[in-house]
This record gives sequence, structure tokens and C-alpha cells, in this order.
Amino acid sequence: MVSLNDIVTAQEKMAGIVHKTPLDYSLTFSEYSDNDIYLKLENLQKTGSFKVRGSYNKMISLRKDELKNGVVAASAGNHAQGVAYASRMLGIPSTIIMPAGAPLSKVQATKEYGANVELKGAVFDEALAYALNLKDQSGAAFVHAFDDEAVIAGQGTVGLEIMEQISEVDAIVCPIGGGGLIAGLAAAVKEKNPSIQVYGVEAAACPSMAQSLLEMEPITVDASPTMADGIAVKRPGQHTFPLVQRYVDDMLTVDETEIARTMLMLLERNKLLVEGSGAVSLAALLNQKLPIKNKKVVPVISGGNVDVSFISRIIERGMVEAGRFMRFNTILKDKPGNLEKVLQVVTEHQGNILDISFSHMGDKIYPSYAQLSISVETRDRHHIEEIINALQQKGYTAELI
Repeated sequence: MVSLNDIVTAQEKMAGIVHKTPLDYSLTFSEYSDNDIYLKLENLQKTGSFKVRGSYNKMISLRKDELKNGVVAASAGNHAQGVAYASRMLGIPSTIIMPAGAPLSKVQATKEYGANVELKGAVFDEALAYALNLKDQSGAAFVHAFDDEAVIAGQGTVGLEIMEQISEVDAIVCPIGGGGLIAGLAAAVKEKNPSIQVYGVEAAACPSMAQSLLEMEPITVDASPTMADGIAVKRPGQHTFPLVQRYVDDMLTVDETEIARTMLMLLERNKLLVEGSGAVSLAALLNQKLPIKNKKVVPVISGGNVDVSFISRIIERGMVEAGRFMRFNTILKDKPGNLEKVLQVVTEHQGNILDISFSHMGDKIYPSYAQLSISVETRDRHHIEEIINALQQKGYTAELI
């Protein structure tokens, strides 16, 4: 089992190689959560996530003869970039197996760090099976994304940094996928100060660690699609599970709506681009999932590698969930002046019209009538209700879509 000494040694070996990432106090999120919130910004780490810590520590722990055929790893994104970067720093050839559906930006970034990338399988599990077979055939060393003691020790350096950066901390909140980050972090923190509470947060779509803790052993769970793809691990690790069982105080989950809203808030309020898996710890705090108030709390923002094409969809979804955007249909008599009357109702109530469209065909559209669709930027849900009520008072049947 990983010890505090293992983590301290990892930190010493990585000095000057990885960033000591900022611990940033947020007045906004402190007010929203009724706690003093300090964001641990691993999204500003080299390669955009904490993963490089574990990858680098694993590779420097291997003997030269174990590295003579290079390294191989399987990953959908962040671990791939961490292994590729560490390999380049150490002058070791690397082959990364990624699922065929991996985001193109992450595939390209991994290649730019110098790795040989192969796209195999539709999902991560298939890519992993191929990588393990390739490891056996080539004699390369395998660098696991989370279920490895050297990887866990490397990730645990996040916990040591937090304790160096803030003299008193009451709780740390950490994302959980396979458990590598929280296992190392919790071991480091609890061994130095057992009174600090450590909470894990999973996506409700894939609560493998929470279910495994209930069953008292690692189990495989069914998973639904989630924007927190970086922690969508169906089965926790054999090495990580006992550490989580021993050191983590409680497990929480957040849903897709809560994740999207938090990603948007981080972008808007703190100017931080954070991926779904990186936002779950703060999402748990903002949605009052933790049984703590008026405490010093550190949510770990574990990564910021968001596909550019995905950003606009996150913003749109976050705005909808926050009541900042609506789209509605209404049926109008197709005659001059009727469009102007509807638009006037919306603008009189300070709705910002983004686009409009007309359709003269449809099951509910009779001859001489048209369906008007309008997108409106709004302040909040109450503002949406205000506009809808005003339209109804003028005789329009506004249907939200």
C-alpha cells in the first residue's frame, strides 16, 4: 500500500518538472457555498491536468532495462497527454492507445508531445485490452492510468502541495474516476493530519467507487453517457480501492445539470476553462452536497482539457439550466404587424432576442397561420416566467422548446 514516504519521495523527484499549481481563493464561490473556497487549479498543470504527476513518477521509478522497449498506455485523453509529456522529458518512446471516438484535440495534443498514437476500439475498455496485448507482444512497460502504486504516489503530491499552500484546511473535495488521484491525495493528507475531511465526488452517471464501497469490494457498474468523461470509469482499481476505503470520509455524486452549470460558472466568474470531470468537486459544494458550513474547503479542479467544439454546447446547456436562455413557439395569424406585436412583448420585458424563424407547415399550423420560433437571452428562471406570462396575457400560447 502507498505510504506517505512514497508520496514525499515522488514530490522530491518531480521538483522542477511539474508545476506547483495555484491555490486560488474565490469570494464568489465562497458566498455561494457558505464556506471559504480555495480552488486547487490542476487545470493549469502541464498538459492541462494532474495526470502528468503520476505518469512521470511511474516512469522514473522503472529500471532502464524495463524501459528499453519504451512504454505503452491506454487513455481517452488526459492520461495520454501525461504519459506522452513524461516520455518526452525522459527520452523514452511511447505508444498510446486511444478509443476511435477520442476527441480530435486530445489525439492531436498527444501526438504533439511526441507519442505514437493508435486508435483502437469503440470505448476505453477495448483500447485498454489492445494496449495490454501490445505490451505483452512488444515488451514495453505499461503505465496504468490509475491502478498502480507509483502512479498513485505521484498523484498524491497534489495533497502535499495543498497542505503547504494553506496552513489550516478543514476539508478537501476531489473528483473520483478510477481513484488514483483521491487515493494518493487522501493518503498524504490523512497521514499528516487525520482531522482533515476528504470527500470524493463522482458523476451520477458512473458511480463505480460509491457502489464498490457499499459492496466492500471493487465492482463493475453500468454507466450512462456523461460530460465528465475523464472520471467515467466503470470499475475502480485494486490498488486504489483499499486506500479510498481507509482514508476517504464520504462519497457524493453530481448530475449532468449540476456539472454543466458549474463549468459555465467557472468560465464566467473565474475565467477558467474546466472540463466536466474537473468541475465535479466544486459542483458538489455549490449544490450543497457536503455536510459542512463556514469551513476552509479546497475543491480540486483536476483538469481543463475541453474539446473546442464542445465548449459552445456546454455554454448553451449551462445557460439553459441557469435560466439564462429560452426558446419558445407560438402560432400567429400570418398578417402584417403580428410579428412586431410579439417581439414588442418580449423586448418590453427586457428579453434579448437572439434569433427568430417562421414555419408555414406543420401539424398544428393551419392555412393563413404561421409558427414563430424565438430564442431569447434571459436573466434567470423568474425572468422566463415573466415573459411567458406577459405573452399569455396578450393572448399568445407560448410553448417552451
